[in-house]
Amino acid sequence: MGPSICSNCKSELQLGFYKTRVEAITVYSGLLYTNTASKIIIAAKENGFKAADELIIAAILGTLEKLHVDSKTLHLVPIPSSRQTQRRRGRSFIADLTQEMSAKTGIAINDCLEISRKVKDQSTLRRAERVANMHGAFNLKSSPRGDLLIIDDVVTTGATLREAIRAINSQRTQGMSTISAVTACVAQPLRYGVEPTL
Repeated sequence: MGPSICSNCKSELQLGFYKTRVEAITVYSGLLYTNTASKIIIAAKENGFKAADELIIAAILGTLEKLHVDSKTLHLVPIPSSRQTQRRRGRSFIADLTQEMSAKTGIAINDCLEISRKVKDQSTLRRAERVANMHGAFNLKSSPRGDLLIIDDVVTTGATLREAIRAINSQRTQGMSTISAVTACVAQPLRYGVEPTL
């Protein structure tokens, strides 16, 4: 996939509104995780193609519009990248996209998560391996307060989101209300179930 996204690929990406659950939180997504969606995520994540970034951002912002969120109390929490991954890509992928979303919506960011140890690339791992790979991988670098919305590109097994939830709940405070998540894509079927919502 080159620097521009072909019209056929764009036409295959029909924005919807999908809802599933990981642990006790609800995860909302704008796209199903198809082969085309996977290629676009890789083009953004690994190759830094701006057109692919914009499609991911559009999917997440489209979902936020349907949720009618309160921008005054909500904080966006990006899933962090490891330092090694940041060096390879030249950026912190989700954190950078979340900055753009914040600028477009006025919703504040709480960049409270950090990776505390080395983790493997999840793409080649099976479900049980992903859970083990991510367990205990996140720490909190600042206090989570207000309503939190975790931001990621895709949820497949839920291992990364489960670890983010664990880390946040490890220092849950009185100032923190709800936790939910928004991803650009959701795998179907997700092992924990996926419910398409109109």
